[in-house]
Amino acid sequence: MSGWDRFADSFLNARVAAEYTPKIIEGLWLTLALAGCIIVTGVLVGLLLAVIRAMGLRPVNWLIIFVVDLFRALPPLVIIVLLYFGLPAAGVSMSGFVAAWLALSLVLMAFAEEIFWAGITAIPTGQWEASRSLGLGFLVTFALIILPQAVRMVIPPLVNRTIAITKGTALASVVAVPEILGAAQAGVSFSFNPTPLTLGAIAYLVLFLPVVIAGRWVEQHYKAKR
Repeated sequence: MSGWDRFADSFLNARVAAEYTPKIIEGLWLTLALAGCIIVTGVLVGLLLAVIRAMGLRPVNWLIIFVVDLFRALPPLVIIVLLYFGLPAAGVSMSGFVAAWLALSLVLMAFAEEIFWAGITAIPTGQWEASRSLGLGFLVTFALIILPQAVRMVIPPLVNRTIAITKGTALASVVAVPEILGAAQAGVSFSFNPTPLTLGAIAYLVLFLPVVIAGRWVEQHYKAKR
């Protein structure tokens, strides 16, 4: 058997691929659901924290900064393990899916808050002053003038950071979530053949490559408008 034949038998085995493709597809849908939950939760909570921070309540801002810096510093895998294995000791149990969702949402929340805050602080102070001269209050100025501009400004970095963090759904396999990587690893264990990992790689490409391309388009689109 030649070297290529050995490689093909190990990573491109048609029999193993046919047997485990349905499991990988199930993992693909689970990964998609997990990624969707992470994006919605992380981005919305990050935006909410940035809005609260803009209110200028110093003790609250200190707390937000501490929480954001904490979850930006902690590796996502550590957070997942702490939630899944640590909280049961305090009487709080959760599924692997929920642990992965909360952990990656917290990480995305932290980065999203900093990105939104950077956009808010980048708006020239002259716009605040012009709004005050027209008799507009803080909330009206912030909601109708400052925030829309800030959100539009930060879309490219926010999209890139969101893509990077949602690819961390593969970490959910550590807590027995049968997403793409979990399904692939289970297939390898049962078949004694790494072909399921090849299927998993293809599934990740199918899922995330269009998102990466869309993110690049969004980045170029908003660069062209500036």
